[in-house]
Amino acid sequence: MAEEITYYAIVDDYSSRAEPAGVLRRIKHDDGERDETFGSDLKWAHSSLLYSYERGDLENKFVPISEEEAQGIVERIRHLVGGEE
Repeated sequence: MAEEITYYAIVDDYSSRAEPAGVLRRIKHDDGERDETFGSDLKWAHSSLLYSYERGDLENKFVPISEEEAQGIVERIRHLVGGEE
């Protein structure tokens, strides 16, 4: 099985789909799946946020988005953290 990646915009009380709090990707592969968020360290890292949501923690919403939308969120985070003009 080839890897299958689904991207999600992370939306909370202070954000929206247009300007989400962050981005998460779920990667499905032969050995199961793993979730990663893109953080202020500018790296993808393991995350349990989506698992928590699936088990009833409704602090965040996860809106499926395209890879292009996810790349836009990653670039926005890079811009905000890097202070680029």
